[in-house]
Amino acid sequence: MVRRGPGWDERARRRSERVGAVGILGAVALPIVLWHDVIADVARATADQRVSFMIAGWVPWVLMVLGVMCAVPVAVERRRSRSGRFHTAGSGAWQGWGVTLYLLGFGLATQVAQIHGISG
Repeated sequence: MVRRGPGWDERARRRSERVGAVGILGAVALPIVLWHDVIADVARATADQRVSFMIAGWVPWVLMVLGVMCAVPVAVERRRSRSGRFHTAGSGAWQGWGVTLYLLGFGLATQVAQIHGISG
């Protein structure tokens, strides 16, 4: 059995929060870094295109934003006191939806970028 000193749980919780925050910032920054020119062209092209083109161009980015926004309830739940009156156990569904929406948007953004590369 491993003996841990006082405050070990608190340090582990804070480290976990920092890693989560860095992960969310990375999830926000990665598409911008990879596809900033595609996003700019989609924004420029939607002003004079049909609604179907606008929807097809913006769906990947909207899915990724929704996926990142699903991390907010998870973060709020993690910050609440476990012994508090309003603590509810379980944010797994939010986490699952967030990962699913983000990965779906990422895959679609990859395809939009490939189409942009062919037509660009």
